Amino acid sequence: MPVFFLPPRCITPPTVSVTGDLLTHLRDSLRIEVGEAILLADGEDRRYRTEIIAITKQSMTGQVIDVIPRPSQRAPSLILGQALVKGEKMDWVIQKSTELGVQKIIPIQSRQSIVQLKADRIGAQTARWQRIALEAAQQSEQWQVPVIASPLSFSSCTTQPPPQSLTLILIERRNQISTLTNIVLPATPEASILVLVGPEGGWTEEEVATAEGAGCIPITLGPKILRAETAAITAIAILQHRLGELG
Repeated sequence: MPVFFLPPRCITPPTVSVTGDLLTHLRDSLRIEVGEAILLADGEDRRYRTEIIAITKQSMTGQVIDVIPRPSQRAPSLILGQALVKGEKMDWVIQKSTELGVQKIIPIQSRQSIVQLKADRIGAQTARWQRIALEAAQQSEQWQVPVIASPLSFSSCTTQPPPQSLTLILIERRNQISTLTNIVLPATPEASILVLVGPEGGWTEEEVATAEGAGCIPITLGPKILRAETAAITAIAILQHRLGELG
């Protein structure tokens, strides 16, 4: 059953109130009717199995019939730092990495990114990506919607790593570096793993040097040269498998 996210203020057990875009989606697209049960989440620690008891043009009201607490987190959180890629590729990366369970996505303005966002478009574009993440989180039954950060410069992303984190940068055509199958990963749920993935043209030598100077660990996915969007999803999938969250 898909899970639908509501702002916590709309969930006031024993009832919930659905309005806005989600109301339109449930009522008009999915044709949810009185008596049906849906699964709602507050994006934090609980899901609410809810029976719909009333539907109007303004709202949908539900009766909470079961509260499901979030299981304890067992593995470090994953953060994807994705250099901007063109067209629908960025949308695809956000959608699929959300399905795989990343907790945050940082769009990066890199030297060789074909896409360079204009300042007056950043807010609208970030909001659009956040909606894509929301829809993917609902479809894949995540416990929370990943945060889509405002785009950062490459230097900002590498010099301000999350606390208690391991930062990895994917590079190609370099021998004798670690792979995602042999790199030592943190084991505690308080830690995080930040993976930096380059654009269509890859990272510049200067960017790689900057990252290594900031403590980022270069890693490879092997001898094959993958497209940027393929590399991102492959890396996240391998990490989630190693952390016991996939496969």
